[in-house]
Amino acid sequence: MKKNNLYSTLMLGVFFLVLSCGNNEEQKAAAPQGPAPAFPVAQLQTKTVTGYQEYPTSIEGVVNSDVRAKISGYIQKVLVDDGQKVRKGQELFKLETQSLSQDAGAAQAGVNVAQVEVDKLIPLVEKNIISPVQLETAKANLAQAKANYNSVSANIGYATIKSPVDGYVGTINFREGALISPADATPLTTVSDIKQVYAFFSLNETQYLDFLQNAEGQNLAEKLANFPEVNLILANGSMYSEKGKIQTSSGQINKSTGTVSFRAIFDNPNQLITNGNSGTIQIPIIYKDVIVIPQTSTYEQQGNVMIFKLGADNKVETTIVKVKATVNNLYVVESGIGLEDQIVVSGAGKLRNGMAISPQETAFDDAIKTTAILFKN
Repeated sequence: MKKNNLYSTLMLGVFFLVLSCGNNEEQKAAAPQGPAPAFPVAQLQTKTVTGYQEYPTSIEGVVNSDVRAKISGYIQKVLVDDGQKVRKGQELFKLETQSLSQDAGAAQAGVNVAQVEVDKLIPLVEKNIISPVQLETAKANLAQAKANYNSVSANIGYATIKSPVDGYVGTINFREGALISPADATPLTTVSDIKQVYAFFSLNETQYLDFLQNAEGQNLAEKLANFPEVNLILANGSMYSEKGKIQTSSGQINKSTGTVSFRAIFDNPNQLITNGNSGTIQIPIIYKDVIVIPQTSTYEQQGNVMIFKLGADNKVETTIVKVKATVNNLYVVESGIGLEDQIVVSGAGKLRNGMAISPQETAFDDAIKTTAILFKN
């Protein structure tokens, strides 16, 4: 009897426990849901944006002339200093000429002797005492003596080494007392005209083909002429104040490096940059009427760029976006979304696929205004 009462009591307890849980579930189901979280959304638009591709560059003066000796000798005087501005024809170096002066004296004496011989033979030929051949031989000896003298005199002139161009003196590689020769591999110095400078850089084959396909013009010359101005970033990271223009391209791929060489020219009115400087060329790449999205609206997953689109019933959907280029903090979109789409412009890290939100309409320009970029409608 006691066992039956105990059993009945336990069953009654289980019944009330199940009844209590069911009521709790009903109460929870009946409890009102909180409002969907608010996120800013924007309708996609097209923009024309300008990005930049960068290439290392080396810089040289437009006129960059090595100064070399035409004769061998010891440097007697260095008449200029590193970095000095010089004119064409200005004296830069003087070589020791003592031995040359002695040679010139001997050559002059040879001219005098030959002249005396000619003067002596002329009346003898006129009187038919000797053959005219002897006189012609003497005249030939005189001409040879004069040539020897002129050669020595020219060497004396070459002992004064002058600037071949207007410009600025570079590093002086030899000083007083140094023995120099025309065969020396290193020049005495270099004189550079840096009122304008050349910037040399290279594009690989893919970049060169992109350039040819995107630049306006029917041929390489027209494409270069129509290409926009380029920027120069100096070695300290600052932007050079003058804009440059691409002048020439080799138009041929170097088999050793797989690159095509280009040359840009920059005005250099304050001589801020000089021969031997390095830097980075910035070439503008214009993307016309493309869809752009702020990077803040995206996240990465397994190497893919993801974005949340606003779907039906204000639920967000994840979409993979293929990116064509990055311009500052914007992505230039190649595929994955279209102008008919609205995207969540920020807060992607708080969303999940299928989540309902309360969309807050945001102007597209406001969505990207924090991005430092120039764009055109």
